Amino acid sequence: MASRLYTWALLAVRRRGRVIAAWILLLTAVGALGITVHGKVASDFTVPGIESQRAQDLLEKKFPDAAGGVVRVVYAAPEGSTLTKTASRTAVERGLAKAAKIPGVVQVTDPFRTGSLSADKRIGYADVRFRQDAADVTQDAKDALSGAMAQAGKAGLEVEYGGTAMKAETKVGGPAELVGVVLALVVLAATLGSLVAAGLPLLTAVVGVAIGVLGVKFVSTWVSITGTSTVLALMIGLAVGIDYALFIISRHREQLTDPDMDVEDSIARAVATAGSAVVFAGATVVIALAALCATGIPFLAVMGLSAAATVLIAVLIAVSLVPAVLGLFGERLRPKPRQPKAGRRERAPGAWGLAWARAVTRRPLIILLTGVVALLALALPARNLRLGLPSYASSPTSSTQHKSYDLLSDGFGAGFNATLVAVVETGDIPAGKVTATVTALRTSLAGDSDVAAVSKPVANSDRSLVVMAVVPRTGPDARATTDLVHRLRANAPTVAEAGGTLYLAGQTAAAIDVAHKLSGALPLFVTIIVILALILLTLAFRSLLVPLKATLGFLLSIAAAIGTTVWVFQYGHLDGPLAIPSAGPVTSFLPVLLIGVLFGLAMDYEVFLVSRMREHHENTLDPRQAVVHGVARSGRVVSAAALIMAAVFAGFIFNEDPVIKSIGFALAVGVLIDAFVVRMTLVPAAMALLGRRAWSLPHWLDRALPNVDIEGAGLPVRTAPQRDDEHEKAAVR
Repeated sequence: MASRLYTWALLAVRRRGRVIAAWILLLTAVGALGITVHGKVASDFTVPGIESQRAQDLLEKKFPDAAGGVVRVVYAAPEGSTLTKTASRTAVERGLAKAAKIPGVVQVTDPFRTGSLSADKRIGYADVRFRQDAADVTQDAKDALSGAMAQAGKAGLEVEYGGTAMKAETKVGGPAELVGVVLALVVLAATLGSLVAAGLPLLTAVVGVAIGVLGVKFVSTWVSITGTSTVLALMIGLAVGIDYALFIISRHREQLTDPDMDVEDSIARAVATAGSAVVFAGATVVIALAALCATGIPFLAVMGLSAAATVLIAVLIAVSLVPAVLGLFGERLRPKPRQPKAGRRERAPGAWGLAWARAVTRRPLIILLTGVVALLALALPARNLRLGLPSYASSPTSSTQHKSYDLLSDGFGAGFNATLVAVVETGDIPAGKVTATVTALRTSLAGDSDVAAVSKPVANSDRSLVVMAVVPRTGPDARATTDLVHRLRANAPTVAEAGGTLYLAGQTAAAIDVAHKLSGALPLFVTIIVILALILLTLAFRSLLVPLKATLGFLLSIAAAIGTTVWVFQYGHLDGPLAIPSAGPVTSFLPVLLIGVLFGLAMDYEVFLVSRMREHHENTLDPRQAVVHGVARSGRVVSAAALIMAAVFAGFIFNEDPVIKSIGFALAVGVLIDAFVVRMTLVPAAMALLGRRAWSLPHWLDRALPNVDIEGAGLPVRTAPQRDDEHEKAAVR
C-alpha cells in the first residue's frame, strides 16, 4: 500500500494544478446539484414493520381523516381568569373559524364543544388536522395557522403549538458549532506551529464536508433522509477531514526538519506512511458506518451510508488534494530552525510523549488495572440504560413545543402528552359482534390502573376501522408508560378471537417500538464490529494479541461513553450547564450509532499509534523501546487529533435538537476516553506487559495473510546526503 501511495502522491504533487482544479470542479458541480435539486428532509424516525407503523399505514389507507398531521393549539388564560369568559371564547372561536379555511385543513375541533378544557377552565386545546402527513404540512400552513390565532393573543391568552406536525427542523451552524471549529484551529496551530499549516487541514476538510453534505442533499431527491443524517455527515466529515489532513501534514513537517529532505519526496513519504494509516483507518470508519445497514432499519442505514460517504471523500482528499496543496506551498511549510535561547534548555520534539510513555511503562500493571477500574466505574450507569425518542419535553424551554407540553401537563396531567391510539381492524368481525367487541375492549383498556381515560370509539366510513384515544397517567418518557403499552397489547389475542386485529399507535407507541427494534439489533451489530476489528487489525499489524487488546479497549470505551451519557441525559445530571430541558431515555439509535462511529475513530488512533510502535520494533526488535518510541513520536499528533474531534463534536452539544445534542455529547466523551485513557494509557501499558508476544503470529497464518505495508517498509531508500547520524535516523523514522 505504501509504495502505491508514494507513487500516487508524487503524481498529485507534480500535477497539483490539475488535481486542485478537479476538486474545485467537483465541489462546484455537486454544490450546484445539492442546492438546486434536492428532496424534503424527513423529521420522523420510522421503521417499517413495527406495530405502530403498521397501524399508521392502515390509518392512511382506510381512515385518512384520522391519519393526517395534527397541530394542537393550546390556549391558556391568565391566572385567575378562564377561557369561558366571553372575550376569550370569542377570540378562540374566531381564530378556529379562520383556521378551518387554511388549505389542507380537514378538521378543526372546538374545545368548548368537545370539552377539551382543564378542570379550572383556564387551559384548553384545539386540534387542527391536515390532509397531509405530519412531515408534509408546509411551513406556510403553520404560519397561516399562527396568523389565525393572533386574535387570541391580543385577547390576553397564551397560545402555544404542539402535535405531530410541529416537529422542529434540525438546524446547524450556530455559535456553538463555530466555537468548536475555532477550538480545532487553535489546536492545529499549537500542534503544527504555523498558522498557514494549521489552516490547510481546515480548508481541505471544509471542501470534503461541502461535497459530502451537498451530495447527501442531492440524493435526498430519491431517498428519504432525516435531518440528523445531514448533521451526522457534517459532524463526522469535518472531524475526520481535519484529523486525516493533520496526520499527513504533521508527518511532512516532521520530515522537513531535515534541511536535506526534498519537499516532493517528503510529501510522497508522508502520504505513503501517514497516508497509508489514513486509508486503513478511514476504511474501518467507512465499513463500520456502512455496517449500520445490518440493523435492518432504513433510516439508520441511510444515516450510516451518508456519513460513510463523507468519510470516504475525506480519505480521497487526504491522499490527493492534501499533497497537491502541500506541493503548492512548497518550502513555505518547512519549519524554521529554532534558535536556542541563552540559559534555556530546549526540549526535543516529543519530549512530553517520551516522558509519558516512560511513566506508563514503568508500572504497566498498576496503570492497566487502575484504568480498567476507572472505565468500569464510568460504565456502571449503562446497566440502567433506557432507550426512546425525545418528546417535546426535551425541546428547548423557550420553544412553543415545550411550552405546549408543559401547559397540557398542567391542565390535563402528565399522561396527556403520551396519548396512545388504539386502532381496531374490524373487517373480519361479524357485523353483529363489532359493537360488543369494541365495547369490551374499551372497558378492558379503561380498567388498567395506569390508564386515565379512553375516548369514545370513532369508526371510518365503512366501519372497517375503529379508533380510540387512550390517555396514560404517566408521561411519554416514563417506564410505567412503556410497561402500559405492553400490557394493553395483551388484549390483542382477545380481539383476534373475535376476528379483528388490535394495534397501538401514536408517537409514544412508535418511540417504544423503535427502541425495542434497535435493542434487538444491538447484539448483532456489536458482534459484527468486534469481528471486523479483529480481522482488520490482524491484517494491519500481523498479530493476534494486538487486535484482541485493541478490541477490548474499544469495548471499554463504548461502555464508559454510554454510561456517562446515561448519567447525564437519563439521570438528569449537568442539565443546567448543558442546557438539557428534561431528563429522559437515551435516544434509541444512539448506542448503535456511537458504536459504529467510535469504532472507526478508535481504530484511527490505534493504527497511528501502534504502527509507529511496530515500525520501531521491526528496526530494533526491542519491544519496550518500541512502545516508548511509538508514544513519543505519535502521542502529540494523536492527542491533537482527539482534541480536534472532541471540539468539533462538543460544538453540537448546544444544538437545540435533543437528538443532535446527545449524539454530540456521546461522541465527544467517547473520543476523549478512547484517545487519552485507552489508546494513550492502557495501550502502552498493555503492550509493555505483552512484550515480544504482542507481535507474535502463527506461521501458517503469517503465510496466509496478505502483506499490508502501512509503515512504509517498501519505500525507496533515500539517497540524499545526510548531515549527521541523527538525520539518518529521522529519515528512517
